[in-house]
Amino acid sequence: MIVYELTNLEKIYHGRKILDISAITIQANEIYALLGPNGAGKSTLLNILGFLEAPSSGRLKYFSRPVRFNKAELFALRRDVVMVAQHPILFTTTVFKNLEFGLKIRKISKDKRKKLIEDALDLVGMRDFICARAHRLSGGETQRVALARALVLSPKVFLCDEPTSSVDMENQGIILNILKQIKENSPTTIIFTTHDRTQAASIADQTLLLDHGRLIPGGYENIFPASISGAGEKEVRCNLYPGVCLSLPPAGIDPSRSRIRIFLDPCRIKLYTPSGEPPPGNVFAGKVCQLVQENSGVRVLLDSGIRLTLIITEENYRQRHIMLGDIVQYHIPPEAIQILEPQQAG
Repeated sequence: MIVYELTNLEKIYHGRKILDISAITIQANEIYALLGPNGAGKSTLLNILGFLEAPSSGRLKYFSRPVRFNKAELFALRRDVVMVAQHPILFTTTVFKNLEFGLKIRKISKDKRKKLIEDALDLVGMRDFICARAHRLSGGETQRVALARALVLSPKVFLCDEPTSSVDMENQGIILNILKQIKENSPTTIIFTTHDRTQAASIADQTLLLDHGRLIPGGYENIFPASISGAGEKEVRCNLYPGVCLSLPPAGIDPSRSRIRIFLDPCRIKLYTPSGEPPPGNVFAGKVCQLVQENSGVRVLLDSGIRLTLIITEENYRQRHIMLGDIVQYHIPPEAIQILEPQQAG
């Protein structure tokens, strides 16, 4: 079942385009990670999905129905969708009363409120704090109570803005595990923002990468500034780092620019064995720094002067017997290279 459908959606603030998304589809009962650097548009997109602000143009559907951003319609929609802010604010009263507030508004009976609150606090491991004063909790405890306060409302969609950014390592692991348990124990769809690629890979069913408000194909931030060192009719040469010079097709590159930004699709970069005829152009060597198994295969982090991520199949991984510290060769074909919004000429 499809929860959200976004088509040609734009958001403009003071003449600046913050979001420019041609299409996104969000499926029910899955975990989505919105990944990207500061200013990518992650929080703005989350606010639109939470019906807290309207897009400037485009279409948003929620369970196949077009969303009209008027007060009468938004009131009902906001009861379905709950957001936990990056720095949640709790009332200066007990943990129990913080969770009870939303249930009272929804006119849930007293006995049922108590059961729902206890179950939510059990899920986040905060049952022992039920009578504690909420404003005296630590950062990690506050975040977990905020998660429980949202969960107790049984939302259809659970939105989390940087849920682990302001907590210690122990609570980061606990919060990620809570999100996985929510998915396993309820039909809730979860969407969270993060800068951390490893976190996204560890729990998300789908990862959406935003860069300057645009959706980038693939799931990781192989995004680099590059200086153009030479341009011809058939290729453009650009430097990512001393010793790392890419050959690009000239299509899509403004010849007046001296600097551009490029995205290298991790699923299209190929490891190869240096035997026989080598592939044409853009062949490099790198040291294996990290190996992580994930849904789509094995994530390989290489150091070639730049840190580059590849995604290879488990079969390819087994055939190659890759180990940490190995030096491997890889090929970046033209179809793995995408030109992003260019930097200003320098």
